[in-house]
Amino acid sequence: MKLMITLADGFEDIEAMVPIDILRRAGVVVDTVGVVGSVITSKNGIRVMVDKRLSEINPDNYDGIILPGGNPGYINLGRTAKIIDILKKMNSQGKLIAAICGAPSILAKAGVLDNKKATVHPGMEKELPYPRAERVVVDGNVITSQAPGTAMEFALALVEKIVGRGKVLELRKDLVI
Repeated sequence: MKLMITLADGFEDIEAMVPIDILRRAGVVVDTVGVVGSVITSKNGIRVMVDKRLSEINPDNYDGIILPGGNPGYINLGRTAKIIDILKKMNSQGKLIAAICGAPSILAKAGVLDNKKATVHPGMEKELPYPRAERVVVDGNVITSQAPGTAMEFALALVEKIVGRGKVLELRKDLVI
């Protein structure tokens, strides 16, 4: 399993780094992909050197995509036509699609949530066709979550979907969760 997590300037630090860390601990290959450039600055001013730039990847080489939130990070992602195209194609192929905070609104924009339940940052529910109040929602190939405070639950839901419940229990024990 190989995933990409897309980073745009203004991404929420916790929502990106926690899933990257937890997934890599679970043995999942995760590439950080910068929407513009090789160094992306988070919402809180942390500069991250990404593994690859969006212009140099082939989405067909990935089994899924993760979109972190953060304002203006998720807005910058949603304005990127190639991200919308990748989401549509991956969804049509049943690949894993995950988004947290404001980023589920991008999934709605791409039509990924047309027949799916999802969650989003509280106050943004009108952006989704079938919003739910849960902290993490898994509906088929789509996993959504609400905010930085739900990032660990989000990451563990990803691990469960990809690697299985046993790995989640192992990580919970190792990390003292």
